[in-house]
Amino acid sequence: MISLAGRDILHSWGKFVLTGIGLGLLIGVTLTMAGVYRGMVDDARALLDNSGADLWVVQQDTQGPYAEASSLRDDVVRSVLGLPGVARAANVTYLTMQVRASEGPAQKAGREVRAMIVGFEPGQPGAPGYLVAGRHITRSHYEAVVDVRTGFMLGQRIRIRRHDYTVVGLTQRMVSSGGDPMVFIPLKDAQEAQFLKDNDAILNDRARTAANPGLNRPGVPGLLEAIQASQAANHNVNTVLVQVRPGVPAETVAEPIRRWKHLEAYTRAQMEEILVAKLIATSAKQIGMFLVILAIVSAAIVAFIIYTMTLGKIREIAVLKLIGTRNRTIAGMILQQALGLGLIGFIVGKVAATFWAPIFPKYVLLEVNDALLGLVAVMVICALASTLAIRAALAVDPAAAIGG
Repeated sequence: MISLAGRDILHSWGKFVLTGIGLGLLIGVTLTMAGVYRGMVDDARALLDNSGADLWVVQQDTQGPYAEASSLRDDVVRSVLGLPGVARAANVTYLTMQVRASEGPAQKAGREVRAMIVGFEPGQPGAPGYLVAGRHITRSHYEAVVDVRTGFMLGQRIRIRRHDYTVVGLTQRMVSSGGDPMVFIPLKDAQEAQFLKDNDAILNDRARTAANPGLNRPGVPGLLEAIQASQAANHNVNTVLVQVRPGVPAETVAEPIRRWKHLEAYTRAQMEEILVAKLIATSAKQIGMFLVILAIVSAAIVAFIIYTMTLGKIREIAVLKLIGTRNRTIAGMILQQALGLGLIGFIVGKVAATFWAPIFPKYVLLEVNDALLGLVAVMVICALASTLAIRAALAVDPAAAIGG
């Protein structure tokens, strides 16, 4: 009996394979888009894991340091430490900015990297959990630990705002929710980088303060100097990271903070909800739209290819009908051809996505479950796409086998 799929593979194997490769590259793009979304979710969870916190204490009526601006006085940590159930608490600042390499190899000097600057207290929540090279920060100023994705090297000097920092350690998989690599510096340096003004702005503020008669009273010596000193000092942080004692529910500690401290406190589950369901929700919808469009395009391509191949075998189909082959058998042959094309395309796509995923700027996480769902989706799409060709085949007149 004539096999339609076998005939195409044996006599037009080049066309069949090239078609499968083209479809495979499209499927590879689809798998990669799903991997980009998975990577975004994993980045958000990695950010929470790397903080080492059970609670995030932030400014009242805000959604935390990752989704909204939050500013607290750094003495808040002392009142948090005094609460029952709190094991450790530490001030942390976050600032996303361009970091420039001020020294290094010629090809890297002056290169800028968008990174999240983390100001932390050594040995406290918020510090980098592990290093892959170098050492931890030991000085109180001008040392940095960076994620390897920044491209900076040990001993290299990088510039953050007005100061240069020496890279003393390298860590890995320390990223923001947007996938930006982290740069860890001492808390005092980070407070200065984030909250203090530049020199010209400070001079202008001092001049304005001195020109204000209510702040520069002749009969009150030292008032102007005290006000100017308070304006130049910075005692703000973005969040207080809290670790609770073993066996103590995080919500038990969070509730009195919200009630009595006039602050907001988020547990790990609540912060993950903010990052995944709110912060990257728009990106997730956009990726979902791309996946739908790619699925429609894939179905259209498979339908057109199978339909074209079927039209090229009208005489063979007529012969099959003439010798009494049932319609179900003919439909099964066309379906077999469509599924075979889809299987080849999926294998090509999975291999392609695996090879090019590591070179993407953002983290791409290819999960086995997504691959299995992708395989099922490809087979279903191919089966549905073959219906057009099956209808055309079943409409063939057996007399065409003996016609001109």
